[in-house]
Amino acid sequence: MKAPESRKAAADEVPRRKQLRIRQEKIDKAQAILGTRTASETIERALDMIVFQQEMLDGLDGMYGAGVANVFDEEAGSTR
Repeated sequence: MKAPESRKAAADEVPRRKQLRIRQEKIDKAQAILGTRTASETIERALDMIVFQQEMLDGLDGMYGAGVANVFDEEAGSTR
């Protein structure tokens, strides 16, 4: 099965250095949940999961033609 273009393009992209202010406790918790070894790997995996979630919601919208509730949205329970 072929990877979606957005994910394929992201996989081919060269990582860029970023300076972020993130609470260490959040990184530690995410690292434990994801089983990752570094903060960079943890953040990369978490971002991949968010992108995948949106791709799934978009796909479901396309399949069913009705709004799908996004429970992670600012306004919980709102439909797209």
